[in-house]
Amino acid sequence: MKFLENDLAACESLLPGLACRLADVPFGELESPESPAIALFKDHGGTNLLVPSAYNGIGASPLEAVRVVRALGALAPSLAVATAMHHFSVGMLYSLGPLYGGTTKIQKSVLDVIAKNRSLIASGFAEGRSGHGILSPTVEARETSGGYLITGSKKPCSLSRSMDLLTASVGVRGDNGTTEMALLVLPADTPGISVHDFWSTFPLVAAESDEIRLDDVFVTHEDFLQPPPSAAEKLDELNEAGVIWFQMIIAASYTGVASALVDLVLQKQRGSAAERAHLCLLIETAAFLVEGIARRIMDGDLGNDCAAASLFTRFSVQDLITRAVGTAVEMLGGMAYISSPKIAYLASAAQAIVFHPPSRMSMGEAIANYYTGKPLFFS
Repeated sequence: MKFLENDLAACESLLPGLACRLADVPFGELESPESPAIALFKDHGGTNLLVPSAYNGIGASPLEAVRVVRALGALAPSLAVATAMHHFSVGMLYSLGPLYGGTTKIQKSVLDVIAKNRSLIASGFAEGRSGHGILSPTVEARETSGGYLITGSKKPCSLSRSMDLLTASVGVRGDNGTTEMALLVLPADTPGISVHDFWSTFPLVAAESDEIRLDDVFVTHEDFLQPPPSAAEKLDELNEAGVIWFQMIIAASYTGVASALVDLVLQKQRGSAAERAHLCLLIETAAFLVEGIARRIMDGDLGNDCAAASLFTRFSVQDLITRAVGTAVEMLGGMAYISSPKIAYLASAAQAIVFHPPSRMSMGEAIANYYTGKPLFFS
């Protein structure tokens, strides 16, 4: 079996032609602010990867999805990272049914639009804000005549310049002073939504991770999706499902980025056979860990324990990637590093996995408590 064979085969099966088109574009162009990667992803139906077949999507299984994501990470790192939150948002919309006893109008209309128009969703969830769960509100709603005014921002927000839709968790203040969560999905061209420069470093610049602001964006009551008061327990389950999908997709993305460096070592036959084998074992172990979470999802083994496992998997993948990247760069050698900007780029981009929430340092006490029998709380 060739390196990345299963992943590239899954990509070709579900998104025919995309991998070849990406491979034909010079790497520097793929990873530039003018990258065609996101447009190619849309053209080949990548937006529909996790949209259920019932909504005319591709309906990929979790295992197929992580293999596709790994392949894309190896070919176009920014694309894999940029679209991770799109996949997460699609998964969240699909998972909302149990909260309401069936498919809601917003769910059906949005998923239908995604499938029909190959729309990209940018996510205004709390990813990127320390001390908050993934579904914690990032923007606030103030009631006004006929609806609400929405104010807030999300930074960084991937796909900020290519998004067709924006989904966000919204804090709605009740009459008793408490704040409840709601879900909002808006067209990207809604008045009051604007995009501002934020990403200032060169790795992953093509992910379009800038700031999205909402300034007194008017929405009607029908644009909101609020969980019923009796759904607190199911909302916790939804948050755990969100954690599982997010950690899995992110880990698959960066495993792909690191795999590109390993592939270079194999192509150039650097080091001894034993050293190359050790390098393959490192990165393949990371991939197998991610696939293990995918298989748990397929088995319906969700909940707090699986959410904990997804987080521990991501932390373990971080360590494996760090070791694999360092080893691969050393094996490729100093002259290759000096002469090929791609090596330095991949090495830097792969390390960004450590910046996705929650951080290992912030979770120390929660992990220790988990192994005393308490549920794992995410922040």
